[in-house]
Amino acid sequence: MAEIKVPELAESITEGTIAKWLKNVGEYVEKGDYLLELETDKVNIEVISDYSGTLTEQKFSEGDTVKVGETIATVSEGGAGTPSAAESKPQETQVETVKPEISAANKNEPADEKQVEHGKDLTQRPIASPAARKLAREKGINLQEVPTPDPLGRVRKQDVSSFDSNVSRKPASTPKMVPTGGQGNVEDTSKPIVYERMSRRRQTIAKRLLEVKQTTAMLTTFNEIDMTAIMDLRKRRKDKFYEEHDVKLGFMSFFTKAVVAALKKFPLLNAEIQGDQLLLKKFYDIGVAVSTDEGLVVPVVRDADRKSFAEIEGDIMQLAEKARSNKLSLKDLQGGTFTITNGGVFGSLLSTPILNGPQVGILGMHTIQLRPVAIDKEKTENRPMMYLALSYDHRIVDGKEAVSFLVMIKKLLEDPEKLLLEG
Repeated sequence: MAEIKVPELAESITEGTIAKWLKNVGEYVEKGDYLLELETDKVNIEVISDYSGTLTEQKFSEGDTVKVGETIATVSEGGAGTPSAAESKPQETQVETVKPEISAANKNEPADEKQVEHGKDLTQRPIASPAARKLAREKGINLQEVPTPDPLGRVRKQDVSSFDSNVSRKPASTPKMVPTGGQGNVEDTSKPIVYERMSRRRQTIAKRLLEVKQTTAMLTTFNEIDMTAIMDLRKRRKDKFYEEHDVKLGFMSFFTKAVVAALKKFPLLNAEIQGDQLLLKKFYDIGVAVSTDEGLVVPVVRDADRKSFAEIEGDIMQLAEKARSNKLSLKDLQGGTFTITNGGVFGSLLSTPILNGPQVGILGMHTIQLRPVAIDKEKTENRPMMYLALSYDHRIVDGKEAVSFLVMIKKLLEDPEKLLLEG
């Protein structure tokens, strides 16, 4: 019997959450086959089997947290390539045949809960799969209330899921104690409530953003850019650019180039604090925030100072595609020196972006909006304007330096020829 263990992930990652089992108990797996998807703080990783044989046991369920080096499954090596009918039964349809008081699902329950559940003797508990029992506990659902089409009355995970989606749309029959803002626990007034477990990535995002707010002296300064020159340049050159480079000419390459040029002149915004020392970075790995269904991630464009507009656009496109398909590697996310985030794609007019620690600067782009602009004392024109926001760590970056950094970006972007020469 071979053991499948959680592989080494990265120096800073010691555990993960099982997002999805890709193979069921009883299935035959080849060496190198993907067994499960593991969600870590930064990326999702697919764990492979180092052995060929039949998957005989899954030691953890979806949603469980596992540590590096921990055994998560066993494989019976050898045997025929096609499992028997008994072996091929998916885990989801396996049911508990042991007495409830010794079932694996109840080993960790308190002693008083082992004797009574919802005021009923455990001998009256319905037959259910371990996955169904786990989901019911998480959702606070009484399995005896869950209908099932199974002729033997066995409750499956999908029965619990469908039951939960139904009850979430109508008031609960029994009031629950629910937390409300700053007032402790108050009795629910029979209004619909749905509890959802936060993903590991969302928990990590929440933790790190809170840490940044609590451990930095973050301040934000604003400016605005007339995007006329860049938009005219893109309009003239976009078709030729695409023909030559097979990638679209977007705004991000202009902003990345402008940021790199400004960082060279104001190096403290490309630094970080380590204890009582400043770490000044002489390279320019620019993080570009990408929104995904699982949350915000910040893949990194390496050596942006050495790359052309086409190379930067190509890198951003590839990283965004990998992010949205959960294919980013840890290397794609590590080591950024400065971050750019674009809330404008969602229509944001103005915001104060939070630092991506341990970086000390982040540039926020926003939506482009036609606004009247005074050209001179007598003339006003409608121009495509964008507000820019620079959040910075005031512990090492002074206001004068931060404002000057943002003004330089404004000047470079309003004069693309200057950007090409200095960026």
